[in-house]
Amino acid sequence: MTDSKKPLAGIRIIDLSRALAGPYCTALLADLGATIIKVESMNGGDSSRQWPPFENDHSLYFESLNRNKRSVCVDFYSSEGRDILARLITGADVLVENFKLGTLDKLGLTPANLQELNPRLVVGSVSGFGTTGPLKDDAGLDQVIQGMSGLMSVTGEPGHTNRVGVPIIDITSGMVCALGIVAALLARGGENAVHHVTTSLLETALNLSVFQGQRALSLGVAPVTQGNNHPTIAPYGTFRTATESLNIAVGNQKQWKSFCSILGIDAAVDDLRFVSGADRSLHRDELTALVEAALTERPADHWLPLLSEASIPCGPIYDYTQAFGSEQVQALGLVVESTRRDGSPLPLVRGPLSFDGEAAGIDSVPPLLGEHTAEVLGELGYSEEQIARLEHDGRLATNPHVAVGLR
Repeated sequence: MTDSKKPLAGIRIIDLSRALAGPYCTALLADLGATIIKVESMNGGDSSRQWPPFENDHSLYFESLNRNKRSVCVDFYSSEGRDILARLITGADVLVENFKLGTLDKLGLTPANLQELNPRLVVGSVSGFGTTGPLKDDAGLDQVIQGMSGLMSVTGEPGHTNRVGVPIIDITSGMVCALGIVAALLARGGENAVHHVTTSLLETALNLSVFQGQRALSLGVAPVTQGNNHPTIAPYGTFRTATESLNIAVGNQKQWKSFCSILGIDAAVDDLRFVSGADRSLHRDELTALVEAALTERPADHWLPLLSEASIPCGPIYDYTQAFGSEQVQALGLVVESTRRDGSPLPLVRGPLSFDGEAAGIDSVPPLLGEHTAEVLGELGYSEEQIARLEHDGRLATNPHVAVGLR
């Protein structure tokens, strides 16, 4: 994508975040064209650099989240490191962090100090439990929040709860924070200007509850696990065929009539148990038995084109290797073939946005720790001699092997 198609081109973001929620946020902002300066500690940098899965010495966890960023490695708690941070913030538009509450203050980056350094700065923060309440100082992790938010209570087979198979709360919290930051940038300089955008894993997770949460709020009924069935609509879920199972979603009366015709169960249209959507949901077990008796007469590849032609949403159940190899994913160019600094191949998933038909791309592969320290400090006015002295004194690293704690 050309710079002219990137709506955040020219926006400079200092990224102090680590692990998942914050880096996901800044990856999305990078996709939009923002310049991301990822400022990492001397103690191994972003903690996810040391998390599996690994390909040789490369953390695939880290690489999945840190496309299109530059890495600066400094000692946050030294006076020299704080000076570097201050100079970076002075020239930035946004600061992103997901520390525990109070950590920014310990770094000398209080709201008052940040305002003094840069009155136009937007700060985006993601915490575990929010900025008030008895748990505000507690560490919040995705799976813990999945449990405490109710999400796990509706995920899994009947009678057995499960976490969602990806860290969905971290991911969506990063999305929400990115949205808030873009809104704050849009309002900057106007009467609706804001300086600090905050969200938390718990707040995001409860917002994901939508109608399930509303049922609990309005009716006092706690929804339960439904396995692969939609909790309120039927037939809508995973159904067996003569070969592999399919996901099929019959969402309205027109689709229901077409579905019955395709399966050869036309009598079900007038069956009092299945006349309306509410009836079908109430008699889900009988309906599933009827539908699967028909579907298991033929293989999945018989049913898919028929259902698709009738505009009934349906699809196979892929693992990730199958998903990435699918014709549709390839047509969208979602996988970008990149190369690491050591020459090894690194296929990456591009960002999910396109602008005027141009998809977000991979401008640079995830950085080595401290890869851009010298370059960025040079842009701040530091001389080569100053940078060399600071590195000699252990205040920064320009070489990934200098920083300690690496795998």
